[in-house]
Amino acid sequence: MSIRSRLPRLAALVACSGLALAGFIAIVLGLSVAGGRGDWWDFRTGYALFRVALFGGLAACVITLTGLVLALLARAGRAALLSLVALGLLIILAAVPVAHLRAAGRVPPIHDISTDLDDPPRFVAVLPRRQGAPNGAEHGGAAVAAQQRAGYPDLAPARFDAPPDRVLARAVEVARSLGWEIVAVAPAEGRLEATDRTRWLAFRDDVVVRVRPEGAGTRVDVRSLSRVGRSDLGANARRIRGYLDALRAALAAGG
Repeated sequence: MSIRSRLPRLAALVACSGLALAGFIAIVLGLSVAGGRGDWWDFRTGYALFRVALFGGLAACVITLTGLVLALLARAGRAALLSLVALGLLIILAAVPVAHLRAAGRVPPIHDISTDLDDPPRFVAVLPRRQGAPNGAEHGGAAVAAQQRAGYPDLAPARFDAPPDRVLARAVEVARSLGWEIVAVAPAEGRLEATDRTRWLAFRDDVVVRVRPEGAGTRVDVRSLSRVGRSDLGANARRIRGYLDALRAALAAGG
C-alpha cells in the first residue's frame, strides 16, 4: 500500500487525536477552576493543572495542524473538518492562558497594592489565615512602592464628604455585594478586612479597607494583597479600582 493511499486514514487518526487532546485540555482547565473554587486541593495543584493545560494545548495545536495538512493533502474532508473543530476549540481554550501571559507583560511583577504607599493599611484579623502562605503580610517598602507608582499611577485614596461611620457602613455593604468574605469589621479603628478570590484559579487575596476622618470628611485607603504568586497580573489594582468605584456610587446614591 502506497503512502498516498494511507494518507486519508493517517489524516483521520491524527485529526481524532488532536480533537481528543483538545477535549482533554478542556477537562484539565475545568478541573483547575472547579478544584480551586471547591477547595479540593491547594493552589500548587491548581497551578500545576493550569501549566499542564498550557503546554498540552501547545502540543495539541501542533498535532491538529499536522492533521489538517494531512487531510488537505489526502483531500479527506471529514478529517479536515475534525481538525478545524479541534483548532476552534483550542483557540477558545487558549484565550485564558494567553490573557494571563499578556497581562504578565503589561503590569509590574508585584502582588501588594495600596492606595497609601507611605503608610499602607495593616492586616490584623486575616493574619492567622495567611499562616503558611508564600507571600508575607508586611509591605515590601520603597522598592514595591516605586513599581506600583510606575505601573498604577492612578491609584490614590478616596475622599468623601460623609462622616466615617456612614462611609464604613457603606464600605461593608459594597464588599459584601462584590462577593468578598468579610473577615472582620472594627468600627472603633475604622477597619474592614475581607478575602476575595481571583477570577480564574480562585486564589485567595486579602483586602483591608481603612476609613479615617480627614477635615470635615472621610478618607478611605484600600490595600489588596495576594497570598501566592510573585505577580498578581494586575488583579489587586483592578480590585481596588472596582471597589472604590462601587463605594463612590453607593455613597452618591445613598448619601
